[in-house]
Amino acid sequence: MNNILKPVVFITLVVGSLNAFAQVTPARILNAGSEPQNWLLYGGDYDSQRHSDLEQITKANVDTLELKWVWQNRGRDGAAEKFEATPLVVDGVMYTVAAPNTMVAIDPLTGRLFWQYAYTPLPEARVCCGRVNRGLAMHGHSLFMGTIDGKLVKVDSRTGKPEWIIDVADPELGYALTLAPLIIGDKVIVGPAGGEYGIRGYIVAYDVDSGEELWKFHTVPGPGEPGFETWEDPEQEAWKIGGGSIWQTGSYDPELNLTYWGVGNPGPDWNGDSRPGDNLYTESVVALNADTGELAWHYQFTPHDEMDYDSTQAAVLVDLNWRGEDRKVMLWANRNGVFYVLDRATGEFLHGSPFVEVNWMSGFDENGRPIRALYPTEEGTFIMPNNQGATNWYPPSYSPVTELFYMPAWLDTYSVYTKRPVEYTPGQQYVGAFPTMAMPALGVNPVNQRTPEEGLGAIQAINPQNGEIVWRHVMSNVTDSGVLSTATNLVFAGGREGHFYALDAETGEELWRATLGGQIASGPMSYAIDGRQYVAISAGAGLFVFGLPD
Repeated sequence: MNNILKPVVFITLVVGSLNAFAQVTPARILNAGSEPQNWLLYGGDYDSQRHSDLEQITKANVDTLELKWVWQNRGRDGAAEKFEATPLVVDGVMYTVAAPNTMVAIDPLTGRLFWQYAYTPLPEARVCCGRVNRGLAMHGHSLFMGTIDGKLVKVDSRTGKPEWIIDVADPELGYALTLAPLIIGDKVIVGPAGGEYGIRGYIVAYDVDSGEELWKFHTVPGPGEPGFETWEDPEQEAWKIGGGSIWQTGSYDPELNLTYWGVGNPGPDWNGDSRPGDNLYTESVVALNADTGELAWHYQFTPHDEMDYDSTQAAVLVDLNWRGEDRKVMLWANRNGVFYVLDRATGEFLHGSPFVEVNWMSGFDENGRPIRALYPTEEGTFIMPNNQGATNWYPPSYSPVTELFYMPAWLDTYSVYTKRPVEYTPGQQYVGAFPTMAMPALGVNPVNQRTPEEGLGAIQAINPQNGEIVWRHVMSNVTDSGVLSTATNLVFAGGREGHFYALDAETGEELWRATLGGQIASGPMSYAIDGRQYVAISAGAGLFVFGLPD
């Protein structure tokens, strides 16, 4: 454990009064749904449904929403970073991360800063896709944050003072922490990003008090471990640099005591010749025993992936009457363009259907394994969806009121994937040839003749019972926004063009819009103070909070 703070951090305290008695106990986290005025976890609750039971903002009054305050993030060097974090709100205080690694405590009524703790990442830090952080976790009076140089930081939520810093991974080899940690009991669970650098990924749990490592599950198995046989490498070296990154927060079922995590791409990304086989557990969801880290089951969405379809989306846990039988299921909209329903107790494949046009697969076999139709080639192969994916890490929502699943999507995009040789160099990107990525906005799609006027980004409502798209709200640009649903049948989401929308959850009709002037690349959330409901979203370099008129 590294407790030497001065070389890597500085602290700025701003005078403010916080409730010294407010703390997040494991019991409160287990029952987060009973506190709709708060937002205690990154996904709102352990089930990652991102649904709010608050009822003050309705279809009848949502068009009167007004901006209450804005908090601007200028970053450590004065420049704005991508603002991908979803805030926590606990007993009248908001906590969030200004990218890359500055924690802040804010008055959720006014935007006034209570305190700020700024961590300075080491210069060795390297991330493929932006110096980002998606949020915090809280236990007791402590906040937990991962850093882009592979550390886990524990900070006192009342003062902003660091309690400890531990090393999770080596930044010089491309490991980084960009996700919001997950608290389960006395454990804080994280995993490293770095799939483009030839890492060997893992999910690891630490004691919240001491920082001691409690268990570790490698997402790329080694010799003698189940799944190693899926790395059919005669030199038996590919698994050591096989990828399997973790860069989205997991979910948890307390009754089953299973925690669910999506695993990223194998390495190298776009040429699998050096790693024949399915390459478990990349492109999979893994269900782990929360006490031991032991694997209970897995399902692989894209075996032997060569399209970089990271399966790092949110595992949305729902109890459904599935075709006449009450079942614990998992809903999953994958970057590969397919919507899935899995039994979350056993991992059984229940349903899979495309939610955009795909051509990399032609269907599923009797065991739920995708039937591959296309592969990258040296000449180049036209494959749908594109490298960015039909969706990505941006979190979806599920409403128990409408029983619909709401998700952001990129419509009918494609890339030309071309294989090129690649060699591993420690600390350097290990990917192969970058695909040529094109979208209908740049011309007419030659497969379906979609024109630019039809738009690219969309929020879609899906019926989990059959995968059918109930409605689709199309935007003028792509979207990197997460989704929030509410008890009053509203859906909040945004787009890369900077618009923040309130939609009718039953029809998709646009009911309200605010133009925020910057890309929305985060998940909206809702909270209440003194009985008044607010909705928060990050856009550009700002955190925007809306409420009804006074």
